[in-house]
Amino acid sequence: MKKIDKIRVQLSFDKENILDVGEIVTQNQKFYFKYHTALKKYQLQLSPFKLPLTDSIVDMSSFPFDGMAGVFNDSLPDGWGRLLLDRMLTTKGININDITLLDRLAYVGSFGAGALVYQPELGEEEEYSNIRLDELFHQSEKVLEGTSEEVIDELFDLGGSSGGARPKVNVIHNPITNTLSSGNKLKENDEHWIIKFPSSFDANDIANIEYAYYKMALDCGIEMSECKLFYGASGKAYFGTKRFDRIGQNQRLHMHSASGIMHDNFRLSNMDYGHLLDCAFQLERDVAAYNRVFRLACFNVFTHNRDDHSKNFAFLMNKDGQWKFAPAYDLTYSTSSHGFHSTMVAGESQHPTSKDLLKLAAHFNIQEAENIIDEVKSVVEKWSNYADKYSVSSGSKNKIQKSIIKLIDS
Repeated sequence: MKKIDKIRVQLSFDKENILDVGEIVTQNQKFYFKYHTALKKYQLQLSPFKLPLTDSIVDMSSFPFDGMAGVFNDSLPDGWGRLLLDRMLTTKGININDITLLDRLAYVGSFGAGALVYQPELGEEEEYSNIRLDELFHQSEKVLEGTSEEVIDELFDLGGSSGGARPKVNVIHNPITNTLSSGNKLKENDEHWIIKFPSSFDANDIANIEYAYYKMALDCGIEMSECKLFYGASGKAYFGTKRFDRIGQNQRLHMHSASGIMHDNFRLSNMDYGHLLDCAFQLERDVAAYNRVFRLACFNVFTHNRDDHSKNFAFLMNKDGQWKFAPAYDLTYSTSSHGFHSTMVAGESQHPTSKDLLKLAAHFNIQEAENIIDEVKSVVEKWSNYADKYSVSSGSKNKIQKSIIKLIDS
């Protein structure tokens, strides 16, 4: 394949309004970025802390994401998405060791998260087709085992820009007809959704657990995008969530993960919820941002969601340049490789408690901290009710209940 040494970055809030952002070029194995001069009149700060608007050429070689700015790294698939892309390229006879980050951005093209698009675009338009969840799940299992080639292109088209470790697909859901499909030519009432499949490390009822957590989070006052359980022909449940970086059928929001906006390498992270609180306030300029982030921190602490790394928090910017903390996502019972929280609470990551949460709140003068803690505790202590209502197995229910009771009593 022809090597790409320059890629044009654009911002597409909708198909009719596409702004030139700038260009990324590579030279001597380094990446450089230059903002387009026309962008200055819009005063849109795509990455205000680490890549603010400037007339200068930016040498990105010192940036933590293999010499790429966090705002562009957010567009690159990782985990499942990267695996699919690598498998797809391999089946086409392309040596993945020869693929650069610019090549990967070209494959993302206009199908990534958020509103950034990349030209030239190496992906192909998807045909509008129906989706069978059970079949895709079994094929995703084969991909993880390294044996699937027949439908690798289909899986890549559906999930090739996905982040995270769990297999997932981007789909079109029509809530009126209750159908799932893929493609770019949306029909009336079609919506953009993501559906997750279990990994080999997940409990069999992981979809039900995550859905119960979604309902529990809503009752805790945490904003989340609409979620639901989808069922295959076998009756197996799959967890799905409506994409919050899409509005209607054709409009987009610029999305920036906490990892990308603060240049925090989530695999070697030292991030604290204090960093997240400060970041949210600087972007929103509203003390209400403190309460939103703090409430989510309380939920993650008391529900044993320890996979709370910096890629699992995000911020959204609209076409007017206004930022807000994104709806919460990936909320479920989880642990990390060392059993610690991925994001610290006032410096504590192994066993954060209400005391640590109050210490965090005091630093930011969060007046409602004690009330928020009590509100979250009063909801999550009823975990068994959510588990029963949404068909979580008794084994999973009891395991999680023991963890939650221990955490809220600490």
